[in-house]
Amino acid sequence: MTIINNLWVAFINKIYILPALLISITLHELAHGYAAYLLGDNTAKLSKRLTLNPIHHIDFIGFILLITVGFGWAKPVPINPNNFKNRKKGIFIVSIAGPLVNLFFTIILAMLFVRGLILNNIILSYIKILIWYNVVLGIFNLLPIPPLDGSKILYSIIPDKFGSFLIKYENYLYLILIFLLLTDTIDNVLNPLINYWFNLLSIIIS
Repeated sequence: MTIINNLWVAFINKIYILPALLISITLHELAHGYAAYLLGDNTAKLSKRLTLNPIHHIDFIGFILLITVGFGWAKPVPINPNNFKNRKKGIFIVSIAGPLVNLFFTIILAMLFVRGLILNNIILSYIKILIWYNVVLGIFNLLPIPPLDGSKILYSIIPDKFGSFLIKYENYLYLILIFLLLTDTIDNVLNPLINYWFNLLSIIIS
């Protein structure tokens, strides 16, 4: 019975955090698409990705892995950099928009929490979960490793010859991320960055 009870508790926990994951992912992907739209690229709009409906942003396999093993992926927002007046600047803005929206959202949530604007304990506990997942999603995607947003940000600010190198060997660089995830080494990279953001967050809302 203990095993069954543990499995049931684990299942309930997954269901409990599911809305927080969906909200975090949806905000992230919507930010990418809307940034591209504001810069003159309507590819995401035509693909019906400028929506708060999480169904449009979920990659089925990536989402199942996310809630079962702890890492996965959303459906990438389609963009066409050729529609940007300045290609590199456009790629930079679109790429950084997702992580920035996640992190900015944590500032809003933290203010609601600290200012005591919400008194319901259940909602307050869920705000903590929302803050956590948005911080992790934002920080994680800023890592300069393909296929994460950070690699595109890096591509947009380095000289073209180095950018061409990254693109040429992008498939091999994926292995770095896979290694970090499979060996849990990713925690050694993320934890200091996450702690830094929480320290900064406490300063911002104080």
